[in-house]
Amino acid sequence: MSPLARDVGATMLIGLTGPIGCGKSTVAGWLAERGAVVIDADVIAREVVEPGEPALAAIVGAFGAGVLRADGSLDRAALAGIVFADVDARRRLEGIVRPAVRPRIEARIAAARAAGAPIVVLEAIGLVEGGYAPACDEVWLVTCQLDVQRERLLGRGLTTQDAERRIGAQQAALPGMRLAAARVLDTSGTFAAAQARVVAALDEALAGRA
Repeated sequence: MSPLARDVGATMLIGLTGPIGCGKSTVAGWLAERGAVVIDADVIAREVVEPGEPALAAIVGAFGAGVLRADGSLDRAALAGIVFADVDARRRLEGIVRPAVRPRIEARIAAARAAGAPIVVLEAIGLVEGGYAPACDEVWLVTCQLDVQRERLLGRGLTTQDAERRIGAQQAALPGMRLAAARVLDTSGTFAAAQARVVAALDEALAGRA
C-alpha cells in the first residue's frame, strides 16, 4: 500500500491546514495532548534545506548565493523577501522543496501507522496544493479573523509590510482549503474557547469512525 493511501484501519489521519498566523501549530499541540502523533511539514521543510541537502543547492541555483548566510546555511529572511513578493518565485521554490519534503512525510506517516498510532495529524499550509488531502480521513481548516491574524504576525516580529505580503500571498489558496475541509475551526477569541472547539471536533471525528 502506498504510504499515502487512505488507511481504513485503526489510524485516523487528520490534515491540518490554514493560512499563516491562524493557529495551526497551537491546534496541533492540543491534538497532541489528546494522543495524536503530529507531523509538521514546515519542520520537515526546514530539514531538507539544511547545508549539504540537495534542495539547498537547488535553491541557490534558482535564487543565487544571496540567499545564503556566511556559514552556508539558508538565509530564510532573504529568501522570504524574494518569494513573498513574487508569485513565480514562490512557485519555483515550492517546486524545489515539495518533492524533497514528500518522501519524508510519507515515511513518518507510515512509521506512525506501523506503531499503531490512533491519530496522526499532518500539519501543512500546502496540504491541499501538495496533494495530501485525498489521503486524509478529514481535513481541518484553521482560520481566524484578519485583524487577529495580522496582530499575531506582528507579534512574531514581522513588519507590517511583511505581514501583509504573507497574508496576501496565501489568499489564492483559501478557496481550495475551504473546499477540501470537513471542519473549519476559528481560533479567534480566547484560547480556552478555541481549545474547546478543537476537542469537540476531535471527539466528533472519532465518534464518526466508531
